Amino acid sequence: MPRMLDVSDEVRAEIGDEEADRLLAGENAPGSYDCTSCRTPGDSEQERTSTVLFIGDETAVLAFAHATCLPSQVVQVTEEQLQGAVKSITGDSVDLEPDKAAPEQAVLGVTSGLVLIAGELHPALVVEPTAPVVRPGATGAGDDFLPLLIEQGFMPVTELADVPPVLHGWSVLLAMGQLHAVLQPGTNGGQPVAWWQAHQPLLVTDGWRAAANKHQQVLMFAAPVGSIGRQPREDLLREALDKAAANGKLVAAAMPLAGT
Repeated sequence: MPRMLDVSDEVRAEIGDEEADRLLAGENAPGSYDCTSCRTPGDSEQERTSTVLFIGDETAVLAFAHATCLPSQVVQVTEEQLQGAVKSITGDSVDLEPDKAAPEQAVLGVTSGLVLIAGELHPALVVEPTAPVVRPGATGAGDDFLPLLIEQGFMPVTELADVPPVLHGWSVLLAMGQLHAVLQPGTNGGQPVAWWQAHQPLLVTDGWRAAANKHQQVLMFAAPVGSIGRQPREDLLREALDKAAANGKLVAAAMPLAGT
């Protein structure tokens, strides 16, 4: 059955007419998918679906999104974003250069919420990949997500009793009341670069924004795939964080707030 796919002219120009026509005919398109924008399920047989092509320096990954979330488009990202921490946008890749193809890629799921520590509410971001993260250049299975972050300065957390230390050089970019990116230090003292960047700005609650403005910093917690999950309420998110910490699967850092 033909999929209800939107393939923009710029995406078609990158993947070629033959590949675009196969997608539109339903040959290579998934039936169900996780929207690359809102991360909720979609069905290209039941609802209009956008093709979104993420292009790094050497690799391209084709993702799918609800047409109501994102239009079909080409998004330029760094190769590090595509291959390092940002993995498996959908697991469906288009190999523009097959000899340089990357393994299955995955994305970072980011959830915002308020976390109570020592009697005070703090704005927090919880980061969990959609698949295991392996060290760049490594072969075989495994999950190096937490070791990679610890090498960057994140601290292991066994219980949420104290505010984690500030990770200097990192920051959380909030603009016009929306979450845009988590920034990390640039190489050789250069300008900060996006470690994670929202495909479209994420809305945060008034309470979260007020707490961020009060503290002028955001707490970031990170856990391996399968540790936290998508929790619909902040009390359930806190329970999942406590469990991940008790199981030794949580790292954290405080980051200054950039923007307003």
